[in-house]
Amino acid sequence: MPTRKWSRQSRLEEGTPYPLGATWDGLGVNFALYSRHATKVELCLFDERGREQERITLPEYTDEIWHGYLPDARPGQRYGYRVHGPYEPDAGHRFNPHKLLLDPYAKQISGELKWAPHLFGYTLGHRDLDLSFDRRDSAPYMPKCVVIDPAFTWGRERSPATPWDRTVVYEAHVRGLTMRNGAIPEGLRGTFAGLRHDAVISHLKYLGVTAIELLPVHAFVDDQYLLDKGLRNYWGYNSIGFFAPHPRHLSGSSITEFKQMVARMHDAGIEVILDVVYNHTAEGNELGPTLSFKGIDNAGYYRLADDRRYYINDTGTGNTFDLTNAGALRMVMDSLRYWVREMRVDGFRFDLATILGRERTGFDASCSFLDAVRQDPLLAHVKLIAEPWDIGPGGYQLGNFAPGWAEWNDKFRDNVRALWRGDPGQLAEFATRFTGSADLFDHHGRKPYSSVNFVTAHDGFTLRDLVSYNDKHNLANGEEGRDGSDNNISWNHGAEGETDDPEINALRARQMRNLLATLLLSQGTPMLLSGDEFGHSQQGNNNAYCQDNELTWLDWEAAAAPAAQQQAAFVRRLLRLRRHYPQLRRRRFFMGEYDRSHGLHDIGWFRPDGSAMEEGDWHDGERRVLMACLDGQAPTSGLHQPEREDSLVFLFNAGDAPQEFRLPEQLHTPRLLASSADDLPQPVDGAWQLPPRSLVLLAVRVNQPQPADAEDAGQPAS
Repeated sequence: MPTRKWSRQSRLEEGTPYPLGATWDGLGVNFALYSRHATKVELCLFDERGREQERITLPEYTDEIWHGYLPDARPGQRYGYRVHGPYEPDAGHRFNPHKLLLDPYAKQISGELKWAPHLFGYTLGHRDLDLSFDRRDSAPYMPKCVVIDPAFTWGRERSPATPWDRTVVYEAHVRGLTMRNGAIPEGLRGTFAGLRHDAVISHLKYLGVTAIELLPVHAFVDDQYLLDKGLRNYWGYNSIGFFAPHPRHLSGSSITEFKQMVARMHDAGIEVILDVVYNHTAEGNELGPTLSFKGIDNAGYYRLADDRRYYINDTGTGNTFDLTNAGALRMVMDSLRYWVREMRVDGFRFDLATILGRERTGFDASCSFLDAVRQDPLLAHVKLIAEPWDIGPGGYQLGNFAPGWAEWNDKFRDNVRALWRGDPGQLAEFATRFTGSADLFDHHGRKPYSSVNFVTAHDGFTLRDLVSYNDKHNLANGEEGRDGSDNNISWNHGAEGETDDPEINALRARQMRNLLATLLLSQGTPMLLSGDEFGHSQQGNNNAYCQDNELTWLDWEAAAAPAAQQQAAFVRRLLRLRRHYPQLRRRRFFMGEYDRSHGLHDIGWFRPDGSAMEEGDWHDGERRVLMACLDGQAPTSGLHQPEREDSLVFLFNAGDAPQEFRLPEQLHTPRLLASSADDLPQPVDGAWQLPPRSLVLLAVRVNQPQPADAEDAGQPAS
């Protein structure tokens, strides 16, 4: 590397190996970087224009951590690292001091990556590929780390956590939720400052959701191939900094903006959950760039194949983070604790979480990471949600995570979609999914709320597109429609995409209400995709990960239309019912318990004529109608609840013909609580007439007492 006369020389002290990262103590800054295999670490200081001012060799190496202390450094200082060591890809080492590296513990990152050949540790186009060595300086093309002052006055203690059984999650994107909201000042749209605006808070409060789950906010990289096509990595599942908020989500230059957003959400009684991506980084495979971990200690941070030149790719993104390594595990745990302790978030949704639980021998619910989280006194009390699958061996682990975890339940999604589409043979499984998926979660003291139920999520069709398209329409992604799932379990109801046909539009609206009601009134933790409350469309794109534009940004003008407002009001009503009736959010699974005092099981299943479902009925593949009764006096937790006068009856008609329902004889005085039908049904001669593809929720009273043989009536499906 050519020599250079630096503009100044800072005073330097030994410092300490902990805490890792750049830590301002009020007098100076301690710098500490983990690298097991490095031979030397240089701290590089930059001015605000990104010009390198000084390189300082960290003087001490303690317990695999390089460290030094600069009394002259202050918050706002830009910095990065150059790490020396062997460049031996065949042995798993890719040190290259010509490449400026981001601090894995950087609390703030300034600027965006500028793609150039200089970012790669090898020479692009060389016949030896990554076995070659590139000597060009990458610093001009790299974002820079920033020393922060962590001081922030929260004003009050953390708001009490919402109990799991009362939690309703709203999955949203910082930019998607705010970019087209005219009530938010233009300069704040797409940022954390926009997210804390009254226009957003009031909408969440109006609906009745209790937690906002944000798609990745950690600093991430826009893929070069997307930028070349005029696109961006919108979702953000391409992390490079696990402590730093993404710069594009800040309206100013201070990360206190994120803290202000959290404080505002907490003031409104809304929890903040982060979607986090600890399974891989933006550095890709052996042909990817050298931005941070790859150049700091490639063999220490990534899972390598037997041929250590190559990476294990259980993520489909080129690399896999190695949480069996103590240094990598410590970084992830420190990151989680930082976001809870300093940023005061209330929980995490872990992308491709099976990877985090995979040891060398396969997935293990008692692996190092899951055990570390479970015993941590800070993390054990926040909400932990797993996406329980990946593409690696044994990757599908729904229901197999440790106690204390909730899990995305794709079986709920697929069954509910299929039921309302009219697919045959769905009824028996629907009874299981509707009641909290005990087949998956009723073990080790786990509760029904362990099942995070969803019908739509960021990945896939929106609710409106689910009822408007038979096929994906992803040409805007520039991959000739090859990307995205082909198994959407969707139905266009007679026309592909938007239509002026009033009958089709009425049926689609009713189907959206069916899906929303099933989601929000089932046992478990419901997750609502932002925009579904008023029918946001992505024009049939089921993989909008690269569409940072009006395709994904919620259209708040369209949300003000009468039909959209009616749908939002329907969601609000459903969530009010969920709060009011503990039967809809039980803390224990249904056990088929029978109460002789009034002749009901905790849940009973009936045919439309009011007689009990029998074994053959559950196996009738063409049956699409069902009645369920939730006993209002059955205990919903370990202790018997105060007696309520109302039991709840659900009438489901997923068929394509009208259906008459008659309540069992011990149920009387029904009151209509909710209906997906266009016209509110009323009983005629004691029978409820439901139109095709509709549902009804009733509150009923119960006659006293029942004959002894009534114990066999309405027993749950086996």
